[in-house]
Amino acid sequence: MSLSRISARYAKSLIDLALEQNQLDAVHADIVQLKAACDVRDFLLLCKSPIVAASKKAQIFKAIFEGRFNAMSFGFFNILLKKGREAYIPEITTEFISQYEALKKKTRVILTTAEKMDESLITAIQDKLTKASSTRDHILLDTKIDPALIGGFILEFDDKLYDASVSHQLNQMRKALSVNQ
Repeated sequence: MSLSRISARYAKSLIDLALEQNQLDAVHADIVQLKAACDVRDFLLLCKSPIVAASKKAQIFKAIFEGRFNAMSFGFFNILLKKGREAYIPEITTEFISQYEALKKKTRVILTTAEKMDESLITAIQDKLTKASSTRDHILLDTKIDPALIGGFILEFDDKLYDASVSHQLNQMRKALSVNQ
C-alpha cells in the first residue's frame, strides 16, 4: 500500500473517532505538537529507525507524551507502534492536519513575495481569497519572502500555484525568445 493511502487512512480513522468522541480540537492540538516533534531530527530518526525496537520506542513515547496529550491521541500513538507504522507518523500528522482543515473549511495559503508586504495589502489579498470560489470559507495565510522573485508574488494553496512574479515572467519571455530563434 502506498504511503499516501496509509497516512490518509490513519488520519481519517483518527478524525472519525475524535468526532465521535467530541474531542476533535483536543486531538488536533496534540497532532500539531506531534508534527512539531517530527521536525526535530532526533525524534524523526527515532520514528523511522528499524533498529530501535517497538517496545523501546513505546517507552520513549510514553516518557515524552504521556500526561501531555489527550488519552485518545496517546492511544492512537500506541496503535501506530503496535502496528509497526511509527515510521509514517510525519506523513500521518501532515494528512491529519490537511483533513482537519478541510473539515473546518479552512484553506492554507502560502504567499511568497520579493519584499515584506504592508499589512493592508495582505488583508486585501486575504479578503479576495475568502471571496474566491477556489478557496474554502477561512483562509490561513502564511507569508514568505524570496528576493529571487524580483517583484510580484506567488500564491500556493490546495495543490495550485499562481505565479505572478517578475522572475517567472522573465523566464517565460526567455523561453519564448529562444524558441523563435
